[in-house]
Amino acid sequence: MGQVDITVNGKAYRIACEDGEEQRLEDLAGVVDGHVQELVAQVGAISDSRLLVMASLLIADELADLRDNGGVSIDGQNSDAVGPPAGIEEENLAETINQVAARIEGLADQFVRDR
Repeated sequence: MGQVDITVNGKAYRIACEDGEEQRLEDLAGVVDGHVQELVAQVGAISDSRLLVMASLLIADELADLRDNGGVSIDGQNSDAVGPPAGIEEENLAETINQVAARIEGLADQFVRDR
């Protein structure tokens, strides 16, 4: 099993992964760190846990948009297989996405007020 050292918000983390997946994990960590840095620029210094939750929600929102907009997979390839997870109806997925979006907006408003 491989291990890779990643950095998010200036902090180093050692993460285990499958052999050969080290570069992919580093690339994904770069995406997460990019979102975290954007959030820091917008809302200032807040706790790491809040930053990571907000970054995770932004990434989940992007993924949902990709799924909603023509079956494009996370790596940018067209895919008919991308869509609602098995057993979840599109109406339920849309409702869940709307709830997540509302929570993201609420968190952003709260962080702006707390500054």
